[in-house]
Amino acid sequence: MRRYHVTTFGCQMNAHDSERIKGMLEELGLGEAPSVDDADVVVFNTCTIREKPDTKLAAYLGEATARKREHPDRVIAVGGCYAEAQRERIFELYPAVDVAFGPGSIAHLGDWLGAGGHGVARGRFGLDERAFAAELPLHNERSFQAWVQVSMGCNSKCSYCIVPAVRGREQSRRPGEILAEVQQLAAHGVREITLLGQNVNSWGRDLVPDIRTEFGELLRACDAVDGIERIRFTSPHPKDFREPVIAAMAECASVCEHVHLPLQSGSSRVLKAMRRTYSRERYLALVEKMRTAIPDLAFGTDIIVGFPGETGEDFRETLEVVEEVGYDSAYTFVYSPRAGTEAAAMLDQVPHEVKIERMERLVEVVQRSARSKNEQRVGRVEQVLVEGPSRTDSTLLRGRTRRNTTVNFTGDAAAGELVDVTVEAATSTTLKGAQRLRVAA
Repeated sequence: MRRYHVTTFGCQMNAHDSERIKGMLEELGLGEAPSVDDADVVVFNTCTIREKPDTKLAAYLGEATARKREHPDRVIAVGGCYAEAQRERIFELYPAVDVAFGPGSIAHLGDWLGAGGHGVARGRFGLDERAFAAELPLHNERSFQAWVQVSMGCNSKCSYCIVPAVRGREQSRRPGEILAEVQQLAAHGVREITLLGQNVNSWGRDLVPDIRTEFGELLRACDAVDGIERIRFTSPHPKDFREPVIAAMAECASVCEHVHLPLQSGSSRVLKAMRRTYSRERYLALVEKMRTAIPDLAFGTDIIVGFPGETGEDFRETLEVVEEVGYDSAYTFVYSPRAGTEAAAMLDQVPHEVKIERMERLVEVVQRSARSKNEQRVGRVEQVLVEGPSRTDSTLLRGRTRRNTTVNFTGDAAAGELVDVTVEAATSTTLKGAQRLRVAA
């Protein structure tokens, strides 16, 4: 049996796409290899949002090229956003690559391999052939959790972001297709789903006039599916959290009390330069509205440090917003120019050393906030979905609360079970506790 190995860089959308790539390759008769060295078909599913994934990919491809010299029949495929961004020169940059495919053309990798793989001339597939990866076979990493793609592409014009260029304009899946997938997943034992889209809460607007719907209705429809006990979604945009979406979050029992609400900057001036379409004041008003509707709501966020023209005062305003919101978690990024974006050509790029100093200060504030939020959970009983053994201590179990906080705990539950855990200690990133005794019926 020929075997494959998939290496994934980047976001949750890429994680979902990789599961579909694996399912498609297995349908073609390939088995999964434990490492790149053991694989006949090597797939790199790439990201190009920041510079670091590009650098890592170069190193991985260098190693794969060396292996291919020893085993010429080995197939190297590069997919995802980097492949799309470099579609005109990927084979020039990396001559050992056999096929490149964009995020919307994953199915063509299967066509190509099914026709003979390395015996076929090099292939390249792009945005003009987009299709939902959700329509491909699924290789589910965990039997009780699943990604559900609801849209692809993005219509926003953020000046730092290359996603619209590599994933195309927003396209929503029809609600019947999504609901059928959720029902099928529930029938196979999935208890937690995460709805995925580049701008997930604007889902449905491009379906008009054929279908008039919105993301709040989709949340309610998924909540009504028997067997689905937790619903998450990512990544939303603050501008699209309208009243029906907030109401659905508050009223649907399966929708978890957690939201990822990207801030990017706490300065209205910088937000305008980023083309984020909201101000600091509007963002904070949205946070207050959501907390009023869902009092125990946990907030995660994204923040970019060192955007072109960011002054010390702009950065101070970002720290103020972080303090005021009190985030439970945050992804923090040093701004790196992406070729083809408006921000890459802006004047007044912030020096690297200034970015690093600001990042260190931001991380300190974020961690202090997250630690405070987690310490408030000590003594409480949290419902935890068990994911498996702890990564740091094999004598403990690991899982996540509805508020998306990792918990390491003593107990005897199996992966996929929902259990009650008494929280005994907290850090800025995790909780620690003990499973409550089960009461016999």
